[in-house]
Amino acid sequence: MTEDLKKAAKIIRKAKYAVVFTGAGISVESGILPFRGENGIWKTHNPMYFEIDFFKKKPFQSWMKIKELFYDSMDEYKPNIAHVVVAKMEKRGFIETVITQNIDNLHQQAGNKHVYELHGTLRTLVCTECSSDYDLSFVDMNFLPPTCYVCKGILKPDIVFFNEKPPHFAMQRSKQEAIKSDLMIIIGAKGEVLPAAEIPELAKETGSKIIEINIDRSHFTETITDVFLQGKATEILGKLGELLYL
Repeated sequence: MTEDLKKAAKIIRKAKYAVVFTGAGISVESGILPFRGENGIWKTHNPMYFEIDFFKKKPFQSWMKIKELFYDSMDEYKPNIAHVVVAKMEKRGFIETVITQNIDNLHQQAGNKHVYELHGTLRTLVCTECSSDYDLSFVDMNFLPPTCYVCKGILKPDIVFFNEKPPHFAMQRSKQEAIKSDLMIIIGAKGEVLPAAEIPELAKETGSKIIEINIDRSHFTETITDVFLQGKATEILGKLGELLYL
C-alpha cells in the first residue's frame, strides 16, 4: 500500500488537469447512510417515496419521509478529513473540480469552490409548478409540504428523484471536465449508478489516468483503474495529504 500511495502522490503532482469524482463512500464516515448496499437506505425504507410520480400525487407523505431521513439530522453532519483534504487539494492547485453523486453539500462546507452535483443538492428547493428555487434557509420544515412564494406550487428538494434526469448543466460540465482531465481520482464511488458512472469511463477513454480510493473493489477497479488504494476514504486521503504536504 505504501508504494501505491507514493505512486498515486507522484501521479497527482505531475497531473496538469486533475478532477475528483466522489460517491457515497466519502460521506459515510460523516455519518451519512448510503442509498445502496448492506446498510443502505433502500434496505430499510421504501424507495417509492423518492419516485417523482409518487411525490407529485402524495407530496405530504413523501416530504415526511424526506424530512425524517435527511433534514431532521442535517445539522449533525460535518465534513470529514477526506472532504477537507480534497478541499485543500483544490486550494493548492492539485485538482481543478469535484464531480459528486452526493447531495449532502459537504464538499462545499469543507471549502471546495468548483463542485458539480450530478444528483442535485438538499440545500435548495425547487417549485414543481413554476421552477422558482429557494435556499433551504427560506423554508419552514414545520409546515409540510412547503409551498412556493410565487405561485403556491409544491416545493421539492432539488435532488434527482427516480424517473428524473440528472441536471443538464451539471452533467454537461462533468463530461467536459472528464474530457479535459489527464487524471481522475475516484473516491467512494462503486460505478453502479448510471449515467453518473459513465463520467470516469469517459475520462479513461479520452486519456486520463485513474486513481481509485474505495473500501472494496468496484465496477471501475478491473476495467479502468490504474492505481487502486483500498481502505476508508479518511485513512487514504489523510495519508495522501501528508505525502502532498497539505
